[in-house]
Amino acid sequence: MILVIFDCDGVLVDSEVLFNRVLADQLTACGYPIDADSAIERFTGMSMPSLMAVVESDLGHALPDGFAIACRARANDVLDRDLQAIPGIGDVLDRHTGPRCVASSSSSARIRRSLETAGLIGHFADATLFSAAMVKRGKPAPDLFLHAAGMMHAAPADCVVIEDSLPGAQAAVAAGMTTLGFTGGSHIRDGHAGALRAIGVAAVFDDMSDLPALLGRYPL
Repeated sequence: MILVIFDCDGVLVDSEVLFNRVLADQLTACGYPIDADSAIERFTGMSMPSLMAVVESDLGHALPDGFAIACRARANDVLDRDLQAIPGIGDVLDRHTGPRCVASSSSSARIRRSLETAGLIGHFADATLFSAAMVKRGKPAPDLFLHAAGMMHAAPADCVVIEDSLPGAQAAVAAGMTTLGFTGGSHIRDGHAGALRAIGVAAVFDDMSDLPALLGRYPL
């Protein structure tokens, strides 16, 4: 049976614009001027440690102690207030009866909090929520998806991954999994669908109501 692996941010919840506004403000205050659109383009799909490593390499020095904690705290306030589920995802999850899980660059606590806020937590057991913190290398390395598949007792060839970000799609393709690129989040910019196709996703779609039919096209 097919295991469907969902990314969280930008696939289940429409969080990327909200988070990257906070991230851009925090980075700018630390001497790394960037706007939300540029942060979305550069950092979407990356874990906090990974994006901090990129910024610190650019700066030539470490970000201030407590940067990640402060950024997450401010982001949590915004997400708790404004986060919404991706339109149509609730109906998709209601209809989907096969095995599924979440594999996200966010922390385990943030994944659960986002799903609770968006009213989706009832669709996923705690044991099916997988964070990049559980593996040595985050996206675009395939480690997280391979870990999720292993924990769910599924072979990579029996998995379909739903991803919005380029690092996430790269990770899923590298894991040997059928990958569907979702472009319906509010953070998606022109040209993103083409970039996903160039990575090797099997299909690109921008409306969650299309997902059940797409899953039917890719029986494994």
